[in-house]
Amino acid sequence: MNTFYIDKLAVVGVGLIGGSLALALKEAGAVGHVVGVGRGLPNLETALKLGVVDTFTQDLAEGVEGADVVFLATPVQSLGAVAAQAMPHLKPGAIITDGGSVKQAVIDAIEPHLRDDVHFVPGHPIAGTENSGAEAAFPTLYRDRRCILTPTERTAEDALESIQCMWQLVGSQVVVMEVEKHDRVLAAISHLPHMVAYALVNAVGAYDRYDENILEYSAGGFRDFTRIASSDPTMWRDIALTNRDALVEMMGQFETFFAELKEDVASGSDERLYEFFRRSKQSRDEIL
Repeated sequence: MNTFYIDKLAVVGVGLIGGSLALALKEAGAVGHVVGVGRGLPNLETALKLGVVDTFTQDLAEGVEGADVVFLATPVQSLGAVAAQAMPHLKPGAIITDGGSVKQAVIDAIEPHLRDDVHFVPGHPIAGTENSGAEAAFPTLYRDRRCILTPTERTAEDALESIQCMWQLVGSQVVVMEVEKHDRVLAAISHLPHMVAYALVNAVGAYDRYDENILEYSAGGFRDFTRIASSDPTMWRDIALTNRDALVEMMGQFETFFAELKEDVASGSDERLYEFFRRSKQSRDEIL
C-alpha cells in the first residue's frame, strides 16, 4: 500500500498545470490541504469555488508557511524570484518542485537561494492544453503522460523519491533525465512546434492579397495544427528566452527541411515530394 501523503501542498500559480496537480492529488487521496497562491483574486476565487484549492492567499509568505511541498507553476522567468521570496518562510525539510518547461535556467535561478534545510527537485510534467487559468484544470491531465525530473548534485535522494511518487500517484510515467538533454529534447518536441504554430498563424493572418481576413475560412486541419498558438503568450515568451540556444538550433534544423520542401514544390518534382512526405509519414506513424 502506498503511504505517500502531503499534509499541506502550496500551489503557486493556480492554473492548468498547478490546478490539475492539486485536483489529481485530491482524487488520489494523497493530500490533506491545498492552498493556492497567486496575484489574481478572481482566478483564486474560481479555484476555491471549483474545489481546486481549499484556501487561497495573495501573500506568498503566508501561503508557503508550513507547506510540505511547494509546487511552482508560474512562468519560467519568474520562478527564481518566487523561490527567493518564499525561501525564508519555508519550514525545514520542505520540498520545492516546479513544472517549468525549461530546466537549466530554472535551476540556475533557484539554487543560489536554496537553504541547506530545504530541498529542490526540478521537474517538468509533459502535459497541457491551450487553455489557462483555474477553470482549465482537470484531474486526469497527467494520466499516462511523462513527467521528467532533472535532479542536481544538491537534490537529496529522499526528496527525489517523494516527488517521483507524487507524479506516479497522479498517473505519470516518471523519467529522470540530465538537464541539458531535457532542454534540447523539449526544444525539439515542444518548443519548436509552438514557434511554428505561432509563426503560421501570423503568416496567414498577414496575407494581404485579398481585402479580408482569410483566417475566417480556416477549417479542421488549420485549426488543429495551430491549436497551440492559443497558449499563454507570457509563458511562451519566457520559454523562448530561457531555452534560446537549443530552440534556435532546432529552428535552424526546421528551416533546413522547410527549404528542402520549398525547393521540391518549386521544382515540381513529384518523386522528391512523395519521398519527403513518405519519410515524414513513416516517422509520425512510428510514434503512435
